[in-house]
Amino acid sequence: MSVHTFFRRLFIRSYHCAAGVAVAGVMSLVVASTAQARAPVVNLGNAAAAGDESADGPFGFLSNWKRDSNLLGSMWGLRTALGKAGLVFALQETSEIFGNVTGGTRRGAAYDGLTVAVLQLNTQRAFGWYGGTFQVNMEQIHGRSLSDDNLQVAQTISGIEADRSTRLWEMWFDQKFLDQQALDIKIGQQSLDQEWMVSSNALVFANTMFGWPMVPSADMPGGGPAYPLSSLGVRAKYWMATPLYVQAGVFSGSPAHNVSVDAQKSNPSGTSFVLNRGVLALMEFQYVYPALGAMVSPDQADALSRVYRIGAWYDSEPFADQYWDNMHVPLASPASSGMARRHRGLFSLYAVVDQMLWHSHYDPNRTFNVFGRAMGTPQSDRAPNDFSLNFGFTFKDPLPYRQDDTLGLAMGYTHFSKALAKFDRATRFYNGSYMPSQSGETYMELMYQCQMTGWLQLQPDFQYIFNPSGGVSNTLHPDRRVKDIAVLGLRAIIAL
Repeated sequence: MSVHTFFRRLFIRSYHCAAGVAVAGVMSLVVASTAQARAPVVNLGNAAAAGDESADGPFGFLSNWKRDSNLLGSMWGLRTALGKAGLVFALQETSEIFGNVTGGTRRGAAYDGLTVAVLQLNTQRAFGWYGGTFQVNMEQIHGRSLSDDNLQVAQTISGIEADRSTRLWEMWFDQKFLDQQALDIKIGQQSLDQEWMVSSNALVFANTMFGWPMVPSADMPGGGPAYPLSSLGVRAKYWMATPLYVQAGVFSGSPAHNVSVDAQKSNPSGTSFVLNRGVLALMEFQYVYPALGAMVSPDQADALSRVYRIGAWYDSEPFADQYWDNMHVPLASPASSGMARRHRGLFSLYAVVDQMLWHSHYDPNRTFNVFGRAMGTPQSDRAPNDFSLNFGFTFKDPLPYRQDDTLGLAMGYTHFSKALAKFDRATRFYNGSYMPSQSGETYMELMYQCQMTGWLQLQPDFQYIFNPSGGVSNTLHPDRRVKDIAVLGLRAIIAL
């Protein structure tokens, strides 16, 4: 049976998930996605719980396959044995099919997938060292990228789209210090989309930019140290006072030695530990309410949780001017040397909001939330994209007896810099060719995340992209722009 047929049958046979899609249909859209965009995260809690279960024969997991949090349960006792040694092993497969029914360079569909393996060591449980955690993540990326093949968009439709490879993703050690573990220091190979610039409510959507934002994706060398890449560095997080936190980090300014080509191809195994490039420095302040350990009086109404983040980053790498060459001649001019003027460093500011707007007094899982994230840089002469925005709503437990489901509607926008638009106009002037000036790209996404079993999520998804890549020429038909795009998809996440 084909992958397409498997997902279709599994989806159709699921009554409750069909009800979720019907709700989305009332809103005139079909839906999709899962765990997280540009930041795939494996639920270690599931694996730890499975590790505490006893193995029930070689096929014992089949008898509890609906309720178990992992498809393979204790993996024939392996997780149980590892747990006794202070180790947690998690394995997760994300598979998805997306297709564009209108717009893009061509119509079609594509399958892509990601397998992530995580091994985590608790030093206290292993050998009595308090507060330490060691973790290593591996990833195997397979399938094709619909965004690259068919769409010609800047904000790619899926957070797991990447070059096919098997690679090291992260490898770090984290140590907690001081009373109540107020100081937390992590050192090693890290993927920044796991804890920087993050909106927890945005992570249920499929589009890449709900994870790692568009500004660093477009402007940082190689797209920055985010999935499927990472960089060596140190991160420190300090609990200043309830409910305030501050975290700061210093990392390699580039995730690969050579970013003039595809950084993923330059570092195909994830083991090029770059130390001879620039420096990426970040700082972020967080307001978290209710904070961990906060006391709430019995007569006080239940708090509407919220997290506010404000931060900045600076990368000392050299950045190419978007309009001038190294002789101060327009790059589009026939007299240009073809070598862009180089600038030292780029910085950006950002803010993130996660706010619960409402929760049911009868069902604590039923909540309505809003999120927003804005990021920009004033140095538009060296930045292809100088502003990006994400905004949306999530409704958790939207249907009766579906406590783990989520319905979401959100949008994203990115603005192409004035220097890049000026280059487009100069190209049109000097070459006399059809060359639209890039402006901004906007997309909207509607999704329904359906928890089918303890170990399986299905997420139908609909996305619509307006003015793809800011209005560029179609690569197959250079005399016309890329038309607006409608994309339908289905993603499945399996906790193995």
